[in-house]
Amino acid sequence: MKAAVLHANQDLRYEEIETPKAGPGEVVIRVKATGICGSDVPRVHTNAAHYYPIVLGHEFSGIISEIGEGVTGLNVGDYATAAPLIPCMECPDCQKGNYSLCKHYKFTGSSLFGSFADYVKVPARNVVTFDKSVDFVQAAFFEPSTVGLHGIRQSKMQGGKNVAIVGGGTIGLFTMQWARILGARKVVVFDISDDRLAIATKLGADAVINTGKENFLEEAMALTDGVGYEYVYETAGQNITQKICFKLASNKATVCFIGTSSKDISFGWKEFELMNRKEFYLTGSWMSYSAPFPGEEWKLTAECFSNGKLRYDDSMVYKKFPMSEAWEAFKMYLTPGAVKGKLMLVNED
Repeated sequence: MKAAVLHANQDLRYEEIETPKAGPGEVVIRVKATGICGSDVPRVHTNAAHYYPIVLGHEFSGIISEIGEGVTGLNVGDYATAAPLIPCMECPDCQKGNYSLCKHYKFTGSSLFGSFADYVKVPARNVVTFDKSVDFVQAAFFEPSTVGLHGIRQSKMQGGKNVAIVGGGTIGLFTMQWARILGARKVVVFDISDDRLAIATKLGADAVINTGKENFLEEAMALTDGVGYEYVYETAGQNITQKICFKLASNKATVCFIGTSSKDISFGWKEFELMNRKEFYLTGSWMSYSAPFPGEEWKLTAECFSNGKLRYDDSMVYKKFPMSEAWEAFKMYLTPGAVKGKLMLVNED
């Protein structure tokens, strides 16, 4: 098969490698579409890969092409994706169903060859099938959707409350939709990009606010009659957006950090005073799994993609590239501000 193979830092080559074969309990999926995740970028550009050579990619969809011995409930020709996490299933965290916290896990596209290829091999228990009415590019957003829903579950969100989504990227857009699906009173998306805010409006946000405006906080609080937001989700992983969350939170709110930071973060005394005086709860959210594995996050995404409750719009993809041009896609990240949304790699055949 052909694959985009990372041989060294910034050495990504589209070349022929051995096609994976399904062993016992395994499935091979022919990849139709795979998204470039923010975590893939440092692996290519800043020496963050675990080893070389490696095939990256973990946000994907395709068609089951081979089923290994002992696999039941799946068929060749099923439309499918797969949860990239492969937990050990034996440690105390796994035994409690906290698979995201497993310290002995493997991960497709990180420690194992991933989806920047014609085919990818995964454990059958990781496979999630979806209705054939769902477009392959949309289905490549399974994993980002589950990350958003996991954050909602981690915060124990209750319906009828005001919700703020700070960060209008891919995960923020799905977190916003899950909050609406699960009964939020009002969901407001915050971002510095008007383009992202326009997509949020298109996908159902009750209101959007550009945080680059001087009076954005006054506007935000006015939408809640000055009370603030009972649930606040940070999805950008930036210090400045994390600090905004402290200001948006209502008394006794829950603030959940979903976004992953790649730099040191710090909070001044004013932020800590806000946390103390408001007595809000601050929690993190990591990955997207629950029991029974891979979890409700994956099951509900499949259902809501199929029934249309979880919406997708072509504008969520900034640009598509043939898999053969994977390096051209990654080169875009070398120009600050050049990538304004999800980049998608597709296999046309």
